[in-house]
Amino acid sequence: MGSYESTSVTETVTVTYSERTATVELNRPEALNAMNEPMLRELVNALKEITTNEDIHVVILKGKGKAFSSGGDIKMMLSSNDEADFNSLMDCISELVTTLYFMPKLTICGIHGAAAGLGLSMALATDYIIAEPESKIAMNFIGIGLVPDGGGHFFLERRLGEVRAKELIWEGKVMRAQEAFEKELIHEVASETLDQAIETKLAKWLNSPIQAMIKTKKILGEKNRPLLLKMLELEKNAQMKMRRTSDHQEGIQAFVEKRKPNFTGN
Repeated sequence: MGSYESTSVTETVTVTYSERTATVELNRPEALNAMNEPMLRELVNALKEITTNEDIHVVILKGKGKAFSSGGDIKMMLSSNDEADFNSLMDCISELVTTLYFMPKLTICGIHGAAAGLGLSMALATDYIIAEPESKIAMNFIGIGLVPDGGGHFFLERRLGEVRAKELIWEGKVMRAQEAFEKELIHEVASETLDQAIETKLAKWLNSPIQAMIKTKKILGEKNRPLLLKMLELEKNAQMKMRRTSDHQEGIQAFVEKRKPNFTGN
């Protein structure tokens, strides 16, 4: 994507600056970029730093390796049994989503491989989503007896309407990019390589009156701010309750054992 000017690397996130663009790459390829607490915190810090950089107008969000992001890290879910730790984790997720959604930049998400659960919620917080045809897209919290978090309810309801959002959440279906596009969940299926499709969109935006575009984003974002913050709080409270259910424990166990869960409604 042109000649890069600088790159900053942490343990799980790589940020590359090129002219008016910052590319944020999730960097846990060995875990399909599943988001653990260090990655979540490093993402927040990276996005906050970009937010304050007035030279950056467009942010590209990508994943390294075979997937964009398979969602929240299962090991993290198993280890965060303490209520204080859980609240801190959920607050970090909320900070990540709000920083990304409200940042005064235009944002593009490039999806390849899996974009599932929290990974999909994060993608939906961006302004424009491009996916490879064979990518797998799912809001699949239901498979482990949880509700969407990371603003999933907010973003799905805004894009799909209440009825279709509930259907998608309850079904937890894994979709290919074309189906997600037809549902208006994503904006574009890459007809060339993902990087080429991102480059085409980026070039168009960089040759547009981008300050006016950002101002429109800020106006609509401020209108939606109270609702998103309310949704995040409701998700946090609901997730705490769902984590105590037998169905969640069964869902996690079935996932680890790679079998179909036997849910009982408890």
